[in-house]
Amino acid sequence: MILSMTGYGKASAEFQGKKIIAEVKSLNSKALDLSTRVAPAYREKEMEVRAMITQALERGKVEFNLWTEQQDQTGACPINGELAADYFRQMQDISARFGIPAPADYWPTLLRMPDVLSHSEVQQELSDEEWNVARNVAEQAIAHLVAFRQQEGEALQRKFEEKLDSIAALLAAIEPYEKQRVEKIRQRIVEGLTAIPDVQYDKNRLEQEMIYYIEKLDINEEKQRLANHLRYFRQTMQDGHGQGKKLGFIAQEMGREINTTGSKSNLAEMQNIVVRMKDELEQIKEQVLNVM
Repeated sequence: MILSMTGYGKASAEFQGKKIIAEVKSLNSKALDLSTRVAPAYREKEMEVRAMITQALERGKVEFNLWTEQQDQTGACPINGELAADYFRQMQDISARFGIPAPADYWPTLLRMPDVLSHSEVQQELSDEEWNVARNVAEQAIAHLVAFRQQEGEALQRKFEEKLDSIAALLAAIEPYEKQRVEKIRQRIVEGLTAIPDVQYDKNRLEQEMIYYIEKLDINEEKQRLANHLRYFRQTMQDGHGQGKKLGFIAQEMGREINTTGSKSNLAEMQNIVVRMKDELEQIKEQVLNVM
């Protein structure tokens, strides 16, 4: 079963008057693009968190947040004045050195700077007990995201099967027009020759040229290769997750065969079918970018 790269997970737990919350979300990406924001209390464990995410998620643009909220906080959130003043001095220095216009009001920016607002002015040493709770919360959030990816993967696979069935049906629908095409080409050429006054032509030579021309327009090989690609796409989906790039390559090959079929069709009805095949394939290509 394939997995989607799109997912979301969130988990929380309470520990000694505080709520520990982890949230993780992912979108598609060619590789693992990981961004983490960890509460100051757990910053020493950030590398452990990143290793945990890397092992579990493998690929995708991933954003992970781990923070705490005080359950028993009744007063206003304290402002770390010394830190705010330090930020203020740095901002003024940068403004003066690089000629950047200073803002009319520094407060909105200062209050958004890291750790200026804090429920606890004194950072206590992280205990093993608290970290075990926080790590479990992070693992739960990641597990929820993986479950989300599995559900999305199942939906994607159903969608792919539907599109593959549609392309296969359209491929079969081309066959009745192939014999008509040969006869129409022959008729069009003969009519063109007879329309020319006093034209003389060798019927045997015309027949040879017709055979050569029709052979160039033969699409049996393209049809066979496209049918093989459809089967291979289905087989690859059954190989499990981590097949997204491979499915993308197969979809590209399917596109080549469909394009060649269209260029050789030389019949409006067949070309209309090819256009519908291209539309179904484009939908596969769009969604395959989300596959792990």
